[in-house]
Amino acid sequence: MDCLFCKIANGEIPSKKVYEDSYILAFHDINPEAKVHVLVIPKEHIPSCDFVNAGNSFNVSYIFEKIPHIAKEAGITNGYRVITNCGEDACQSVKHLHFHIIGGEKLPEHIR
Repeated sequence: MDCLFCKIANGEIPSKKVYEDSYILAFHDINPEAKVHVLVIPKEHIPSCDFVNAGNSFNVSYIFEKIPHIAKEAGITNGYRVITNCGEDACQSVKHLHFHIIGGEKLPEHIR
């Protein structure tokens, strides 16, 4: 499979890690939209929210259990935004489920 995020999760492509365990990886976005912009991915390849099912939904709940810890590790102390994009119209650029944690400063009402 030629998936950028799978290659990052497998260590084939370097990343600036914030958190990693057996199931997920969190790393700094290379094109941040705020002072702190971290991506959180499941290590299991799931193309998008459209592909979450009973067999892999553990990944999503596990990520959301870890997000507060990841945000704190990244230096976010006063609130953050969690975003995911699903499909072409939402501008999903990498076809691997991922969540953006954005914060570290007062955010505008809308971020692309």
